[in-house]
Amino acid sequence: MKVLQFTIPVPHDKTIIVQKDILPYFYPHLHRHEEIQITWIQTGEGTLIADNNMHSFQSNEIFWLGANQPHIFKSAPEYFSPKSKKRVIATVIFFNPNGQLASFFSLPEMGSIKRFLQQHTNGFKIPQENVTEIANKMLQIKNSKAGVEQLMYFVELLRIVGEMPLLTPLSTGAQPQKFSEYEGLRMSNIYNYIMQEYEKPITLEDAANIAHMTPHAFCRYFKKHTRHTFLSFLNEIRINEACKKLTNSTHTGIATVAYSCGFNSITNFNRIFKRVTGKSPSEYLDSYFNVDDQMVA
Repeated sequence: MKVLQFTIPVPHDKTIIVQKDILPYFYPHLHRHEEIQITWIQTGEGTLIADNNMHSFQSNEIFWLGANQPHIFKSAPEYFSPKSKKRVIATVIFFNPNGQLASFFSLPEMGSIKRFLQQHTNGFKIPQENVTEIANKMLQIKNSKAGVEQLMYFVELLRIVGEMPLLTPLSTGAQPQKFSEYEGLRMSNIYNYIMQEYEKPITLEDAANIAHMTPHAFCRYFKKHTRHTFLSFLNEIRINEACKKLTNSTHTGIATVAYSCGFNSITNFNRIFKRVTGKSPSEYLDSYFNVDDQMVA
């Protein structure tokens, strides 16, 4: 997938790039780069699309994205309001295991870490119980003055992550068929449109117009490049948003959430919610808050 290929600027005296982003919202276009990316979202919420899978994200979560893995951290709609005073804050680490670090990762002592990198090309989310430890390690890397010290903290971070069991990939299966940069921009526009308008009764024809295609051609195009039908992708976006609203302490009921996320029937909402999450809305709420109670205990 050729999607807005980024080149991360690498200083001549650095092989590990650390940056802190403070922005009105995250970069809103699907893109990829040769570097592995570790993103600690300190402030912000929205939806991460990695390849063609979507995941909610919120403050104090950490995501590992594989090299050349197409992705977009799409901030929640309220971040794009002209009067919004919200902002996102993130600390991000980039490194290319096949660039200047290739010989380093080829050392016998780095064998287990190199295998870990090769086994997790589809990325993963750091388990919540490990976020504090990894975030602290990222801060040590960022704040290191000496290059050797930074490299030592970096290796320690890799060692800790490499020992985490049962990391769930952000995407599964083979990459979808490659497409051009122009098509990547077109897909990005389609994603953005759906994610901004999901609560409205948008139709296949509406999405096809955004892509400047006939509905029939758009159906084939969208399925070819995403492995989703337009409707299944739209429903996953809506359920993803519904999950976030349901677990927000200010939500006013399942029916209200359903209608606010673009569903015109509570029966249809319940059916699709269970198909996407494996649980009914009430079961999802019970399991979510029971987990939180156990963590507090």
